[in-house]
Amino acid sequence: MSNLPKQTDTDSSDKVKRFFDRYFVEEISFAANDVDSVVGFFEKRGFDNTSATSTAVILLQQAKLDNVKIYKLLDTLRGLTDVQLSAIVAEVLNYNRDKTSTLGYRVTPERNTTEARNIVV
Repeated sequence: MSNLPKQTDTDSSDKVKRFFDRYFVEEISFAANDVDSVVGFFEKRGFDNTSATSTAVILLQQAKLDNVKIYKLLDTLRGLTDVQLSAIVAEVLNYNRDKTSTLGYRVTPERNTTEARNIVV
């Protein structure tokens, strides 16, 4: 061991390595009260803390891209039932996921229990 600073090896691919190390890293920042509000909204609606946080981050990103204030978005989501909220969250999550991995949900068809036939006498 030595007290000398570590020597960095430089080669022709250094610039390329540094470029691709930072390629998918994009800094995002949101106000703390916005994040807390969105996470609290989803936790109040029955989401787990982890899923509420990940959903909140995606909604905050989407709201920032669409130039929509997050509180206006939350007011819109507030009037929905749990099933409607789950469907919208699934759509937003699918929009922000890879196309090879999507979330699905089942919609049960309405059944008409009355007989729909003609009886000739």
